Amino acid sequence: MTDLAIDRPMRADAMPFRHVAAVTVGNALEFYDFTTYGFFAVYIGHAFFPSTTPGASLLLSLATFGVGFITRPIGGIVIGRIGDRIGRKPAMMLSFTIMGIAIVGMCLTPPYARIGVAAPVLVVLFRLAQGFALGGEVGPTTAYMVEAAPVHRRGFYASLQFASQDSAGLTAGIIGTSLAGLLAPQQLEDWGWRAVMLVGACVVPFGLWLRRSLPETLHGVDDAALAPDATAGSLQAPAGARRHLRIVVLGLLILGFGGVCSYTVEYMTTYALNTLHRPATESFGVIIVNGVAWVIFDLTSGLLSDRFGRRPVMIVSAMLLLVSILPAFWLIGHYRSILVFYSASAWMVMLAALAQTPVVVALTESLPRHIRSGVVATVYAFAISIFGGSTQFIITWLIGATGSTLAPAWYWTGATVIGLIAMLLMRESSPLKISAAKGTR
Repeated sequence: MTDLAIDRPMRADAMPFRHVAAVTVGNALEFYDFTTYGFFAVYIGHAFFPSTTPGASLLLSLATFGVGFITRPIGGIVIGRIGDRIGRKPAMMLSFTIMGIAIVGMCLTPPYARIGVAAPVLVVLFRLAQGFALGGEVGPTTAYMVEAAPVHRRGFYASLQFASQDSAGLTAGIIGTSLAGLLAPQQLEDWGWRAVMLVGACVVPFGLWLRRSLPETLHGVDDAALAPDATAGSLQAPAGARRHLRIVVLGLLILGFGGVCSYTVEYMTTYALNTLHRPATESFGVIIVNGVAWVIFDLTSGLLSDRFGRRPVMIVSAMLLLVSILPAFWLIGHYRSILVFYSASAWMVMLAALAQTPVVVALTESLPRHIRSGVVATVYAFAISIFGGSTQFIITWLIGATGSTLAPAWYWTGATVIGLIAMLLMRESSPLKISAAKGTR
């Protein structure tokens, strides 16, 4: 069987900037408001889930944060399949529109003090809509970036997906930190977090306009199934199904590890506020530090995976992360210094970013075009929902149950062990590395 992506001439041209912007801006907005909730969980909890029991308000708020993950697999299945049946562009337009409606709805929902139990009910409904939209975003957009990118730059272009997500978190962090310095805690609780979300909502019309200009990539030449894990044939063949099942299971485990990484890092603001009892300005400042590290090393990881292959980059980085988590959290809890807090957090983020980015590229490259959007969306959504969606709630519960500031570190370390084992079992998917390996035989 011919490996189409290797045999055809390699494209040296880059994607037009407007196409890159259309995908990444929309992706950034969807993650901007979805993750902003996590940053402001303490204040949102006070607004919609008031309680006289210490910690109960935060736990209810984080449980609602997790509710958004329930519908992510549904969105992944529904919108991801639309991306395979109708096109990547219609799927991206649909997810973006739903997210925009949910963002505005949540921002305009009055607090519990004004409308009673209707407030948390509405918040939960809008959170479910956000999860559905976000679940359907990753598959079509990642498939689009991999299909439209030059073959030798697939890792870099796919890394723009992660970089756009994390730049959205960075933007939210900058705005949140600025407001924390300018507003009183009560003002942050009353309207500050709403203002941060509404900033993202302003991008919706621009994002829809950009995505309307995208050309479709669904009906191009099938250039996937390059890795030994996959086949270019139909999933109806038993052997092909077994090979796809293998990459799907490994992808699920590694992306689950990535979900724990991402949402533990996002929890650092709540961790600083609620466990370390740091001032709001310092606590929100870690979002900026981590956001910068995420963006820089997302892109670095993509470039390195194009140069050295997907497996070496993710495995080496995950190994370094494994031996760093516990010492980093010990330093944070022992010294209670803002410099130590920021430095240790940034170090863990750097390694997590280097380890995560090649995973989605490898999963996408290893699947045929006709199922790529749906499978990537579904696997990603299930992994993040099962592992990421529960992370902040579990960490908060573990800290309360054990009284240990190292509880997040132990949980993250366990997830890293599982992710690393799956990485070691994954095979290389980079077209250049596969071509080079065949050339040396």
